Amino acid sequence: MSRADDGTVELGGLAARAVTGDRQAMEQLLAAVHTLVHRYCRARLSRFPGSEHAADDVAQEVCVAVLSALPRYRDDGKPFEAFVYRVAANKVADAQRSVFRHAQPQADIPDTVDLSDGPEEHAVRTSDAEQARALLDQLPDTLRELLVLRVAVGLSAEETGRALGMSAGAVRVAQHRAVQRLRALATSEPVRGTA
Repeated sequence: MSRADDGTVELGGLAARAVTGDRQAMEQLLAAVHTLVHRYCRARLSRFPGSEHAADDVAQEVCVAVLSALPRYRDDGKPFEAFVYRVAANKVADAQRSVFRHAQPQADIPDTVDLSDGPEEHAVRTSDAEQARALLDQLPDTLRELLVLRVAVGLSAEETGRALGMSAGAVRVAQHRAVQRLRALATSEPVRGTA
């Protein structure tokens, strides 16, 4: 498997070999892409009902879309990860839109006692999450995406840089500025949900 100096899989090289029809490279590429996008999808879809299954489904859709687009893929100087994350962002947006279009069936009567948090704990946790989402929604798309990749997905600065076409240092600086902006937004005024 093609590896970068830091031990991670070099997707650009695998993609170039896969475009030429190298079946082994294609399998390795899809395995690496699935690992990347599954974490990303889990982070982006975590607030939706059935999020684990939705993340699995969307990650699979991303892999199919990347595989379908592979014969037409041309290296334009950006890392292959940037292409993959753009496809993933579009598929996640599609999944988020579909959640609002379809009603989720609920069981009428529970079979067991619910030991989870009560309404008060749920309201506090939901309120905090909604406030965080509302603050993130006020950031430019690139900074929001950077924070999602670094904080929610857990990518290193180097991995995030490859995904967004930035150096690791630029990722750290942009992350610092994004956090400063979030802090300023959070302390300036109460943020309302964007439902």
